[in-house]
Amino acid sequence: MSKKLVAYFSASGVTANTAKTLAQAAEADLYEIRPETPYTKKDLNWMNPLARSTKEMKNKSSRPALADTDANIAEYDTIFLGFPIWWYVAPTIINTFLEAYDFSGKKIILFATSGGSGFGKIVEGLQPSAPKAEITEGRILNGSPSEPVLRSWVESLGV
Repeated sequence: MSKKLVAYFSASGVTANTAKTLAQAAEADLYEIRPETPYTKKDLNWMNPLARSTKEMKNKSSRPALADTDANIAEYDTIFLGFPIWWYVAPTIINTFLEAYDFSGKKIILFATSGGSGFGKIVEGLQPSAPKAEITEGRILNGSPSEPVLRSWVESLGV
């Protein structure tokens, strides 16, 4: 049995709630990916072309700074990595997180919350940030899935 971590970024709390339930279901440790400068409601206004999140997502090389880099990734075999889908991709802070650690030989299973889009090419977009990890598309977890539902999913993955 591998040691598991649920690492997540959540700007509004939706992904955080799902990540906490997933960590319980997977019997995994929990780690919040936090930006050095927290996002405000104004920063997240995707309809405003001058909003922070809009600027970051338009610039593929954007790497928002992390509040810390104290996740002990070396301890884990499997990392469930969660985030809200922004502009059909992972927020660029996920690339920052992946580039801050050595994920060599790790299995990274993605999960996301979304207002309507699926994973699309998210795996391909994240793989260069953790080239020696196995990144796999997991599930879109909307609607506050229950612990038994998430436990069943984790068991189906064999991790």
